[in-house]
Amino acid sequence: MRTVTLRRVVITGMGAITPIGNDVNTFWNNLKAGKSGAGPITKFDTTEFKTKFACELKGLDIEAFIEKKEARKMDTFTQYAMVVAQEAIQNCGVDLEKIDRSKFGVIWASGNGGMQTFEDQIVEFTQANFVPKFSPFFIPRLISDIAAGQIAIKYGLMGINYCTVSACASSNSALVDAFNYIRLGKANMIIAGGSEGPITRAGIAGFNALKALSTRNDDALHASRPFDKDRDGFVMGEGAGAVILEDYDHAIARGATIYGEMVGGAMSCDAYHLTATHPEGVGAQLGMKEALADAGLSLTDVDYINAHATSTPLGDISELKAIKTLFGDHASKLNISATKSMTGHLLGAAGAIEAIACIKAVQEDIVPPTINTTELGEDIPAGLNLTLGEAQKRTINVALSNTFGFGGHNAIAAFAKFQG
Repeated sequence: MRTVTLRRVVITGMGAITPIGNDVNTFWNNLKAGKSGAGPITKFDTTEFKTKFACELKGLDIEAFIEKKEARKMDTFTQYAMVVAQEAIQNCGVDLEKIDRSKFGVIWASGNGGMQTFEDQIVEFTQANFVPKFSPFFIPRLISDIAAGQIAIKYGLMGINYCTVSACASSNSALVDAFNYIRLGKANMIIAGGSEGPITRAGIAGFNALKALSTRNDDALHASRPFDKDRDGFVMGEGAGAVILEDYDHAIARGATIYGEMVGGAMSCDAYHLTATHPEGVGAQLGMKEALADAGLSLTDVDYINAHATSTPLGDISELKAIKTLFGDHASKLNISATKSMTGHLLGAAGAIEAIACIKAVQEDIVPPTINTTELGEDIPAGLNLTLGEAQKRTINVALSNTFGFGGHNAIAAFAKFQG
């Protein structure tokens, strides 16, 4: 019977474009500073919309990264993917001519794919009296897997290549899959992450119809307020995050800088409701428990949890119940924070940028804060350190990143300090 020796998986590159920064360092510095990325929507006229604000990207010049002719062939979610992949590749310092690119893969996530493309083309279709004269790039721009393909084409990466779709757990699902492929020896390097361009008329109106979005139009800057008594829904965000996972021996052999280690991951399902989380967080508990078991860690090893915490009345409490139930006495000794209070909710890309937040937190021993929470809701479990208002210094050896999605999908990633 064949035995399999699991490889160590390290982080050697990162890239991010977010509502609070268009590169990893700016994003991280603004997270530590507690900066909100929310403001009025500029992409379309919101006069008839219940929600008139979001966390948009700011000052991103796509043509500085992608030739104009090529950019026209891509939906915004793919453009964002290309930008962060470039930063991650540069950040990891790999010479693509000196490695086996058949062992370098891409696993990319998007919960919605080409939403702007779909909306634009359908509007044109109806305005043309339903005459089917669609762009030849309609389907290539629309499909969720195309970002993974575009990244691979640009860099000649011939390894594992596909897209994960599990709603707002999508990019953590990509990270967990990439982690498993590398430790099983199926790849040496994988760019894993996610991108999303959901600030469209259909995106905002659709989530408004679900009553999922905040309607705090008179105070957009403070609208994303996880755990607060007045939380009324999430704030839509856009952007992308990329993490390069690499086999430890491969990274050492090429002299790579190692930023941290991915030590475990797990996925579970609430099997409960179409859009709501389980009220007691049963699926979340299972996911966190399995991720730690996968990593060979105990509950008391965890120092920080980057919570999914979107600022919805039901979701925030169910996650905290899950943490308190699973971690018991240790729950009061770890730090929890909700960085969506600053970035908004990037849907399928949320896990990728929050993984980067965890990696940087472990690197620098700093917990980014939860902002905008002025008074905890009466339903919030007592005795938890939610890192309110300001970043906190503490030793962080292990961090968990929680992501949960419509359909009951849960994906949890565990990161640790790198020790050679």
